[in-house]
Amino acid sequence: MPFPSDLEIANQAVLRPLADIASDAGIPHDSLEMYGKGAAKISLDAIDQMSDRPRAAYVVVSAITPTPLGEGKTTTTVGLGQAFQYLDKSATIAIRQPSMGPTFGIKGGAAGGGYSQVVPMELFNLHLTGDMHAVTAAHNLCSAMVDAHLYHGNEAGLDIHNITWRRVLDVNDRALRNINIGLGGRLDGIPRETGFDITAASEVMAALALCTSLQDLRTRLGRIVVGYTKAGTPVTAEEIGAAGAMAVLLIEAIKPNLMQTLEGTPALVHTGPFGNIATGNSSIVADQIGIHTGDFLLTEAGFGADMGAERFFNIKCRYSGIAPDAAVLVATVRGLKAHSGNHRIVAGRPLPEALLAENPDEVHMGGDNLRKQLANMQLHGATPVVAINVFPGDHDADIRAIHEIADEYGARAAVTNHFSLGGKGAIELAEAVAEAASEPSEFRMLYTDDMSLKDKIHAVATKVYGADGVEYSAQANKQLATYTDAGFANLPVCIAKTHLSLSHDSKLKGAPTGWTLPVREVRASVGAGFVYPICGDMRTMPGLGKTPAAKSIDIDSDGNIVGLS
Repeated sequence: MPFPSDLEIANQAVLRPLADIASDAGIPHDSLEMYGKGAAKISLDAIDQMSDRPRAAYVVVSAITPTPLGEGKTTTTVGLGQAFQYLDKSATIAIRQPSMGPTFGIKGGAAGGGYSQVVPMELFNLHLTGDMHAVTAAHNLCSAMVDAHLYHGNEAGLDIHNITWRRVLDVNDRALRNINIGLGGRLDGIPRETGFDITAASEVMAALALCTSLQDLRTRLGRIVVGYTKAGTPVTAEEIGAAGAMAVLLIEAIKPNLMQTLEGTPALVHTGPFGNIATGNSSIVADQIGIHTGDFLLTEAGFGADMGAERFFNIKCRYSGIAPDAAVLVATVRGLKAHSGNHRIVAGRPLPEALLAENPDEVHMGGDNLRKQLANMQLHGATPVVAINVFPGDHDADIRAIHEIADEYGARAAVTNHFSLGGKGAIELAEAVAEAASEPSEFRMLYTDDMSLKDKIHAVATKVYGADGVEYSAQANKQLATYTDAGFANLPVCIAKTHLSLSHDSKLKGAPTGWTLPVREVRASVGAGFVYPICGDMRTMPGLGKTPAAKSIDIDSDGNIVGLS
């Protein structure tokens, strides 16, 4: 019999009442706001009400540098969360809400997979409780007020050629990347060039993910820089009068969403900041609640450990004040062989036969990426556990090679088969994580607030990415000087680069050496709370492919959703 699709598995699930899920996790009943049967909002008063409950072990889940094959990070997070019940322990998972742009594009859904999913799958991937739309509305309200400000005299003196605030939509639409607005006549606004980003790339989304309270969010929104005067002075959302109304639109969106896995593990689903130009982590407020819900809180960090986990350590933990107890690093035999550089892998095409053949030497060759990511975990004082996500046809010798690499770094490694078996398939991994989290650790950030922006960038580039150094364009040097003069130098850095390599070049696999990180531009997300250097051409509005997932998604004669994956 063919293995059932994710949607088929999800549709067969028997869900527990969410009130029972919340009660078992210690979430106060009066903090729960139901959104139908599949999801609930948790009001932020739960943070104070739960503060005297025991603190869970805090575990971040990351991975090797992603390959087109997919390493299964979300699926591992879900499966691991389910596995702890078989050890008579409780766990909660915290993950991002997926963007509907990629859901209808090439990526598909992000609820996990197989027998390790968050359910209801359709609700998870489509709208959920409307948080994405609230972020879109708050962001675009600010955009409208910027243009109204220009139209009514531009009292703040915004330079029309240096307005940095664009517009957003939660779709993949390349035609909107660069547009002209204000066309028509005098009453239609001031003509200028601007564009659209996807909602997940909005600074409002990043601010929502990094705030610690509603008042903190209000403050962050006020600090958002919408543009600059001709003298280079930043103009904020507060100055144009937009911040208060933006906060009002986010009053419901700041509340984390409670869902469940196929096996009834609590799942906190909240915010979805872009993983390339923002933190790629779920919200701090979700973790503030989740840290008091049981024995373990598993929070996922986007892309590889050089991206999401580095930002988790140096940005999210900086603002949350919560230190991790252990870190999971997901790896696959296929992914490490891909990092050997010996195979040409094209999404949607059959895998090369050589990739599937037994070859532990090739695992060791591509294993340089795993070695560097293990070193990155240990650099921050986090005790790593390698989750070997196995696929049918993986060879024992290849799996042993991953164990050998983990041994080189004194790290635990465990095979996990949660996709096919659910929580039972991840018991070995859960045992390893429990052991790692029980050991003393000394979490440390890579840099201090008072270091210069260039020193912070240099630290990440050389110590995490493995670069020899950093080169700055004339524009980047000027921007860094401007941000320093404006008082932004105390902010952490979030380097925007490809997620497909430890370097800035997606073609460089494994753990490349002998290269320099080129910074061509630097932008400031002052409201969210970081400065982001840009290395390479970063797309903040994806486009649809020739055959997007949207073509396969439909409803059947009974009104059921089909084709969602």
